[in-house]
Amino acid sequence: MDPEVTLLAQSAGTTLVTLMATDAWHRVRDGITQLWRRTQPERAETVAAELEAGREDVLAAVAADDQETLDELRLQWQGLVRRLLVARPAAVEELRAMLDQLDPGGSAARQITQHATASGQARVYQAGRDQHIAER
Repeated sequence: MDPEVTLLAQSAGTTLVTLMATDAWHRVRDGITQLWRRTQPERAETVAAELEAGREDVLAAVAADDQETLDELRLQWQGLVRRLLVARPAAVEELRAMLDQLDPGGSAARQITQHATASGQARVYQAGRDQHIAER
């Protein structure tokens, strides 16, 4: 698997789910639907319906502070986008450009690299974003 495609799909999944709960929702929906119409027209209506249902799930999860559902939705969209990019490699640049337009500052999806070393009985906790630790 091409690491660039994997990283782009991860970024897209995170960006889509994050922006579904914002005022940018209509642009997200239209942009993703158009991408599918150009690359896999037979799936475009299904993807449009999944976007609508996904948005309802995102709004409910945000209201309930349900991080697990948001993570599942990110993974779902990462998988859908990754499969699209594998089937239609020409869509990589188009998707990248669309993500740059939708989230120009990269606020919804950042590439984060972390390194840690622990020894003995030390513990390391790292997070690219939110982290919830419940030790017992």
